[in-house]
Amino acid sequence: MQFHQLRYFVAVAEVRHFTQAADLVGITQPSLSKQVHALENDLGTPLFERVRGNITLTAAGEVLLPSARRILADTETARREVQELAGLRRGRVRLGATPSLVTSLAPPVLRRFRDAHPAVDLRVEEGGSQDLVRDLLRGDLDLALIILPAQGADPDLRVEPILRESLVVASLEPLPAAADGELRITDLRDQPLVMFRQGYDIRDVTIQACRQAGFEPSFAVEGGELDAVLSFVESGLGVALVPGIVMARRPRIRATPLAPPGVRRTIAVARRREAVPTHAGRALRRILLDHVRDAAERADLPPGVEPLRLPGRDPS
Repeated sequence: MQFHQLRYFVAVAEVRHFTQAADLVGITQPSLSKQVHALENDLGTPLFERVRGNITLTAAGEVLLPSARRILADTETARREVQELAGLRRGRVRLGATPSLVTSLAPPVLRRFRDAHPAVDLRVEEGGSQDLVRDLLRGDLDLALIILPAQGADPDLRVEPILRESLVVASLEPLPAAADGELRITDLRDQPLVMFRQGYDIRDVTIQACRQAGFEPSFAVEGGELDAVLSFVESGLGVALVPGIVMARRPRIRATPLAPPGVRRTIAVARRREAVPTHAGRALRRILLDHVRDAAERADLPPGVEPLRLPGRDPS
């Protein structure tokens, strides 16, 4: 039993005429008759009685008709739901982002997406880049805003670098070593650091920068998320290397830039290489890239953040 055979059967049952039914479904009458006969052979019983040009349903046909109509109706419902999803009238998109990007880059992007596709379910996961990569590879996220590690991205991911940002030293009080308005990594040798928990790329970046400068950093406290780290700095526990884009939310904390070459990191949008992007996921990626381009054109990026070369605008 095949779907198109049920469709032809219902058409004949409704108009009680093979030629008219063939015109209704858009095939020739011999082809329709052949498929109805094939359905009858498959079921092992006639579905129509053909007496002197009159078409009536057999008992088997009467039993099959309501079930066939339900199958056709359910199929049409499924078709419409898929078309609605394809047209972004429904659906779901799951975005992951690091804490600094959740509070800076993600909000205006999600607002633009919501304005364009108000019926799509938006879900946001906040975490360190390593955690987000794990969730991407498990299929728990569609897209993620991550920080690229120095050794390069996971080969199972498809990544697009979009921004480069500089880290600053966050402190409660002015640091004596910053007399010229800048600090060097070596100036942190005797400073107790407030350190992020495992899984945050910024933890690895900070430790690596200190080691390259010839010393092991000392921790005043470690294990915090971004808000906790900033709160610890605000309470005077120590200093921290943080993204400059988060400092606007903490006016009590001083942000001191690092002298060149400083410590910079690359922000990228990532997705699983082998996964077929959903319609909602493609739309979110397009809106994200458009937002970065627009901000760059308006010179509206936060201090210390610069755009990278992006692919051309997608007209779709």
